[in-house]
Amino acid sequence: MRFIRRSPKFFLILIIKKDPPVPSQSTPRPYGLLAVLAGLCATVLPAASALAAEELNIYSARHYDTDLALYERFTEETGIEINLVEGKSEELLARIAQEGEFSPGDVLLTVDAGRLWQAEQSNAFQPFTSALIEQRVPAHLRHPDNLWFGISKRARIFIYNKTDGQPDGLRTYADLANPALGQSICVHSSSSIYNISLLASIISHEGTEAAEAWAEGVVGNFQRAPQGNDTAQIEAVGAGECRIGIANTYYLGRLLGSASEEERALAHKVGVIFPDQDGRGTHVNISGAGLLTYAPNKENAVKFLEYLTSDWAQKILAEGNNEYPAAKDVKTEGPVATLGTFKEDAINASELGRNQALAIRIFDRAGWR
Repeated sequence: MRFIRRSPKFFLILIIKKDPPVPSQSTPRPYGLLAVLAGLCATVLPAASALAAEELNIYSARHYDTDLALYERFTEETGIEINLVEGKSEELLARIAQEGEFSPGDVLLTVDAGRLWQAEQSNAFQPFTSALIEQRVPAHLRHPDNLWFGISKRARIFIYNKTDGQPDGLRTYADLANPALGQSICVHSSSSIYNISLLASIISHEGTEAAEAWAEGVVGNFQRAPQGNDTAQIEAVGAGECRIGIANTYYLGRLLGSASEEERALAHKVGVIFPDQDGRGTHVNISGAGLLTYAPNKENAVKFLEYLTSDWAQKILAEGNNEYPAAKDVKTEGPVATLGTFKEDAINASELGRNQALAIRIFDRAGWR
């Protein structure tokens, strides 16, 4: 078993063979760096080609140790060794762009439909078809042109302080803009990809004008200026600083399953509302995967992508990181499962990226900092 975990910084590996052949006098000699590159092409590439069938190069923005179990089992079952490069989505996309057609990357794993859209816009993905993936993953979690698909998902929910009780009239995302709530909301900043994707979904469902009015209404109900991540919102609601918060289920699940008694106690101070259960359903976002444009190990990559939809892999992805499985009919356990089932918004996840730039402009105009 072998894993090579690398940072997204650029590097060059030179393989040197002993006793290189001496060119005949009739053969023109390349000079300097050209000589080195020519020698590498002549001696290294055949060996690399022979190994390619047994390798897979994954670029991943998912920094969860539980994912390593996926790689280990895949290698055990297939004999395909995985080389892993980890980094932030922006760093990985910059690397892929710089490597161009010489990129060794086969698969990109990243978090949020908005970042998948960014990869799509930079032509990082190539389309591929898989009857298995189409069968396992619902259509709204797959790109319409088969560029990527969801491997796990998170719901964007309301939380409230149990001591104060569930706020009256809070059932939908639209309700957050109701002046009757008063200044009671704590939320992440407008730079949060989670909030951007939520507003992008509202744009798709209701149009730009309604989305503008919603953002302005929510800003009017802020208890404090946006600050901190989703965990900070849960802490503020649990402490009674805010009555209502907006957070991804992933963060609440992490606290519910924490080894810290203090963090578990905090999580139990808040109640949960899954919005829009009588309407379009609760907004969900995804971790996703796609086949990179210049993948040198395409067959191995497709095997791995299909493997990610298996029941076992889906349970690891979901339970190991407090997410929900993307594949159909997979039963999971753990903290997030205790929150109960819910109806999810079936908007295609690609819409979240397509409306991203407009959502950011609307947030700016509304004063959502």
